Amino acid sequence: MHEMGIAMEIVDIAKASIPADMKGAKIQRVNLQVGKLSAIVADSLQFCFDLVVKGTSLEGAELAIEEVPVVARCKDCRTQWTVTEPVFTCKACQSGAIDLLSGRELDIKSIEIEDEN
Repeated sequence: MHEMGIAMEIVDIAKASIPADMKGAKIQRVNLQVGKLSAIVADSLQFCFDLVVKGTSLEGAELAIEEVPVVARCKDCRTQWTVTEPVFTCKACQSGAIDLLSGRELDIKSIEIEDEN
């Protein structure tokens, strides 16, 4: 389950994001974008995150996962669409020459920190 390694990296990045002058701060929420083609199972990642944060400054923090759809654009006719089935040909001209514009993301969009004071 590669989600465990990803959860551990998220925790490391989040802990490193706390500014030096806020060492007593608690992380409230990590906002994550995960593309549908990223091969990450959101429920598994959430489960692993909940395990990894125990005993850290992230304990009790929320992992908010936003799923990013697969969006493609045809290189021939420039049509753009959201891919909803495992067919990677243009909806307009049936060309197989496409660019994937989104769907492979794994990005921490923001980390919300609450100061103890």
